[in-house]
Amino acid sequence: MARAEGLSPEEAKKLAKEGKAVVWIDGGLHANEVVGAHQLIQMAYNLSSRTDAETTNILDKVIVLMTHANPDGQELQSDWYMREKNPKKRSLSGLPRLYEKYAGHDNNRDFFMLNLKETQNMGRQLFVEWIPQIMYNHHQAGPAGTVVAGPPYRDPYNYVFDPMVLTSIDAVGAAMHNRMNVEGKPGYTQRGGSVFSTWYNGGLRTTTYFHNMIGLLTEIVGGPTPSEIPLVPARLLPNGDSPNPVLPQKWYFKNSIDYSISLNYAVLGYAQRYSDELLYNIYQMGKNSIDRGSKDTWSFSPKKIDAINDAYQKDRAALVSSAGRGGMPVKYLDTVMKAPQNRDARGYILSADQPDFTTAIRFLNALIRTGIGVQKATAPFTVAGKNYPAGSYIVKTDQAFRPHILDMFEPQDHPNDFKYEGGPPIAPYDAAGWTLAYLMNVKFDRILDKFDGPFEKLPYGELLKATPKALPSGSGYVLSSSANESYLAVNELLKGGAEVYRNTADGSFYVPASAKAKSILDKAEHGFGMRVMAAQKPAKAVKIAPSRIAIWDTYGGSMDSGWIRFIMEQYHFDATVIYPPDVDAGNLKDKFDVIVFVDGSIPAYNPNATAAAGNRGGFGGPAPESIPEEYRARIGRMSQDKSIPQLKKFLEAGGEIVAIGSATNLAAHLELPVRNAMVELVNGTEKRLPAEKYYVPGSVLNVAVDTKQPANWGTDRTTDVYFDNSPVFKLSPDAVSSGRIKPLAWFANATPLRSGWAWGQSYLQDGVAAFEADYGKGKLFAFGPEITFRAQTHGTFKWMFNQLYK
Repeated sequence: MARAEGLSPEEAKKLAKEGKAVVWIDGGLHANEVVGAHQLIQMAYNLSSRTDAETTNILDKVIVLMTHANPDGQELQSDWYMREKNPKKRSLSGLPRLYEKYAGHDNNRDFFMLNLKETQNMGRQLFVEWIPQIMYNHHQAGPAGTVVAGPPYRDPYNYVFDPMVLTSIDAVGAAMHNRMNVEGKPGYTQRGGSVFSTWYNGGLRTTTYFHNMIGLLTEIVGGPTPSEIPLVPARLLPNGDSPNPVLPQKWYFKNSIDYSISLNYAVLGYAQRYSDELLYNIYQMGKNSIDRGSKDTWSFSPKKIDAINDAYQKDRAALVSSAGRGGMPVKYLDTVMKAPQNRDARGYILSADQPDFTTAIRFLNALIRTGIGVQKATAPFTVAGKNYPAGSYIVKTDQAFRPHILDMFEPQDHPNDFKYEGGPPIAPYDAAGWTLAYLMNVKFDRILDKFDGPFEKLPYGELLKATPKALPSGSGYVLSSSANESYLAVNELLKGGAEVYRNTADGSFYVPASAKAKSILDKAEHGFGMRVMAAQKPAKAVKIAPSRIAIWDTYGGSMDSGWIRFIMEQYHFDATVIYPPDVDAGNLKDKFDVIVFVDGSIPAYNPNATAAAGNRGGFGGPAPESIPEEYRARIGRMSQDKSIPQLKKFLEAGGEIVAIGSATNLAAHLELPVRNAMVELVNGTEKRLPAEKYYVPGSVLNVAVDTKQPANWGTDRTTDVYFDNSPVFKLSPDAVSSGRIKPLAWFANATPLRSGWAWGQSYLQDGVAAFEADYGKGKLFAFGPEITFRAQTHGTFKWMFNQLYK
């Protein structure tokens, strides 16, 4: 019913009356939020043992999918907590590593990409096999002075999904909130009482909205060690968000479990009472999507509202007398919302001849894993006057999960959201923009009119696989540096003992046609039909070898570092994880050729730092004697007095450093002629631009790139980057003209926003986003944007890959 294909409303109503609602309840995704996993145990026991009328009705009318979202993480967290024999000394904090191998907390940001095995498995159940009407995602912790935050949620909500999603969240949220009050369980808050919204796509809860599901999130307090509900006077006065406040009190684990079970029963009780309505509604939302994708449709967004107002303002003086009370003539709506160029897309074509078709296949597999229907061209075809080769792929919007398709291809247009006019911005819950096709540098054509061709519909959920191709004959092979998969193949060639050269004219790889090379390139798993061309050895070919790579990490685990480990493994780079004590021990060049530092790794430069302060800064984490010996070597943090001198020695000896995000603080420590570009003069002193003037939360921006620089090989002249109030630089003109510092990417205009929200984006113009600097015999590669963000930004992976060979 959820796909609404070939099903009339009458047939759907009949099936809805006969069927059972499907409700997903999970817990434990974030393993240190232990209430979620343990309420599942109690709930499973209740449903399997209770014989009361409510439970019986639920079991008769509802299919319940109970999902432990991260069992490995729970085992890690439980073992860590229970290692102390004295219960009063037990703590959930201080786990030595990430509770999800690569992502940690970011496992709840992987649900449109589905990189991880756990999220792939859950995604298949949610979007391909079961497609539940309701999914309930348990988390922790609620805002201070409350017990639990739950639905409905604050604005903004994403404009692409069906309005019935919002009204259904309201309805189920009311049932949950009301049950708390009936049972005398105070402390529930909603909407503005917490930070959670329905804007973002990518969370376990939020991705379901784009699939016409009622996604529920609660964040509850509590843990196995008793805690306190603190006194927060502002929370004690009842209001529409929190009509039944909770008083300060001792709080026990059982209280949290009891609340969670009551909330589960509220959701399941709603589902059993309105089972037929839930089933029919998910059909109706799917049908609405199919209908919208089958005709000319115009969707509203803040930019379109601004366009309507702008059109009216231009004529306002002449139209004052004709405007209706409180409104304006409808023709101004029509100038925007009937303009043919403003229509929603009927579909998207991904041509098989694009430079990095292998990454386009990865993008399509992300769509397929989330239940999207994809078609393949079985022969060449023409649409809108453009010719496309056989093997190209098509994603049409006349399908039930149209909102998710639009969200992956189209820019997000986040509203300007401020606490008050002229005041500070309200931070979005997670990101403001994330258009996956942009981040992966997928080339596609947006088709506005109905179109067809020799297209084969592929089965839902069936991933695209490599198409083996015979190697061309010749004395050697060329692999394009535009294709990420080329780097994977090169790494396998180097490990297999084959020779590989880099063409310094364009960055492509040349491989002599040895038996070893042929054997490796013949393997289909090294690419989704990766192009291999026959060629002679280029005149400017330089033999390459793999670098000895280190990745910085820290005690407890860095998510950014974990995602890079994941990327390295996917593309077959061998890398060693190092910790601050490894850096402080020195002799880095004897062990490594290149070190990658991620956001949060390098402290800000302090010109007034003393040796004592530096020493204090260089040691962080738990007391060594309080943790197992195997993890003690990880304790510490990067310091200005101990760590930075070792990095200087590494660079001076010929080492290379890739610094991402705030790790570019290293430039100041190295005293490079580089300054923060996002400043203004206040009384003759440079001050950071305030958020009221400049604010760019996680969004997609466009930068210009010098493609002739070896660091940029394989990139486009303009590239989309993930930017989250990231560092932006101003370089010394003398250093640039002398060649000591080379700008790699910069903001070439005043409107670089591609997707999301960029308040005051004109300040970015001419700011440098990435640069390369000489230091001694070595080099620093500094990238302000998050070029490896959550292993989603395939379009900028090459900025790291290019630096990993010697």
